[in-house]
Amino acid sequence: MPELNIGTILLCVAALVIGAVVSGLIMYKLGIEHRKKVAEAQIGSAEQEASRIIDEAKKRAESLKKEKLIEAKDEIYKNRTEAEREIRERRSEVSRQERRVQQKEETLDKKIEALDKKDESMQNKLRQADEKLKEAEKIKASQLDMLERISQLTVEQAKEHLLNSLEDDLIHEKAVKIAAYEQQTKEECEAKARQLISLAISRCAADQVSESAVSVVPLPNDEMKGRIIGREGRNIRALEQLTGVDLIIDDTPEAITLSCFDPVRREVARIALEKLIQDGRIHPTRIEEMVDKARREVEQVIKSEGERAVLEANIHGLNHELVKLIGRLHYRTSYRQNVLNHSIEVSHLAGMMASELGVDPALARRAGLLHDIGKALSHEIEGSHVQIGVDVCKKYKESPEVIHAIEAHHGDVEPHTVIAVLVQAADAISAARPAARSENFENYIKRLQKLEEICSSYEGVEKSFAIQAGREVRIMVSPEKVNDEKMVVVAREIAKKIEEEMDYPGQIKVNIIRESRAVEYAK
Repeated sequence: MPELNIGTILLCVAALVIGAVVSGLIMYKLGIEHRKKVAEAQIGSAEQEASRIIDEAKKRAESLKKEKLIEAKDEIYKNRTEAEREIRERRSEVSRQERRVQQKEETLDKKIEALDKKDESMQNKLRQADEKLKEAEKIKASQLDMLERISQLTVEQAKEHLLNSLEDDLIHEKAVKIAAYEQQTKEECEAKARQLISLAISRCAADQVSESAVSVVPLPNDEMKGRIIGREGRNIRALEQLTGVDLIIDDTPEAITLSCFDPVRREVARIALEKLIQDGRIHPTRIEEMVDKARREVEQVIKSEGERAVLEANIHGLNHELVKLIGRLHYRTSYRQNVLNHSIEVSHLAGMMASELGVDPALARRAGLLHDIGKALSHEIEGSHVQIGVDVCKKYKESPEVIHAIEAHHGDVEPHTVIAVLVQAADAISAARPAARSENFENYIKRLQKLEEICSSYEGVEKSFAIQAGREVRIMVSPEKVNDEKMVVVAREIAKKIEEEMDYPGQIKVNIIRESRAVEYAK
């Protein structure tokens, strides 16, 4: 029973499945048919819509075509109208230009006609002129023939005679005018030169101070004289030996006179003696210290004097070595005239005259200040101060104008520049001032310098000092080069050379000093 139920159930299930499948197939076909009908209906409506849209598009296109044709016709009409207007304007412009051209052609025709008439008139005048010229030539020829017959000279001979007479007249006239111009120029130049020199002298009125060969040192009391002399004269001998200055201690109350032709040595001795008097300790060692200190002070004075002179002359860019040499001129004299003051005065005078003449005044002042620079070394280097000055300025790269002015200021060479002539004139003006120079004093100094040069020329001589107004010469020799035996020979040779080369009154004492020192310090 149970097995029968199961089979029945299975059959029922199978029948149900088969029925469901069959019914599904039938429904599927029915659905397909339905969808096909719906689709065909939609396709038909779509085709109708498409036909309608196409018809509308054709109608719209036709209307647009008509509108564009109308617009194109309008545009063509406008363009044609504009073109016709431009053509009319151009035609009118061409017509105006043609009228102007025609008028110009008419004017040119008139001008050409007038020129033709003028040309014809000129041709007539030229023909008449040629006829008159021929007549004049005939008359001239006849006159020349007549003149030749009267004067018995040909044309060439007459020309030559006339030119010769004119040449003689011109030569005479030229010579007279040249002489007159030369005389006038000379007078004007002389007057101008006197005017310039007078102006420069009046503007540069410098005081003239004559240098002396002695200096006076005041003493606090007469007792100081004995201290300066020292025991057995050792202090005064040491001071005279170190400075080369002659100390004169006489009856003059509270004063000592320093005598020396060399201003530098005299100034060193004066400063050293004043310092010793102030210090109070006077002995050979202290004297040597004070003399060294005085020499340094004098060197400082030389430097400051050189700077002062440069500033006073308003000169720039001068080498510092030249400034020192200028300062040394403070202690140099020429015929009792201070060389530094003389150089400053020459600088001012040359600058003033250069300004009046329109020449560079700075260059003139520079040349004037340096014109005697050789005198700062003339006692150290052989040769004239002019040549020494030229060599020094060449060494320190001074300008050729300045060097030439130095070389020509004493007439050793012919001056070729205005600056050289001005320096020459300023030098003469400064030297010619009243009481500026003394010949006797200069000769005295030259004699003493010559005496020292003779003594210093021997080998082994370190220093030489002319003292006692040239009546004695004190010579310091090197102990390594000159021994005690040779001292006598050297003294004799120097004395003999002095006798041969110098002229002097009385006699000259040759005093040779040989000193050996050994210095050591205890530490």
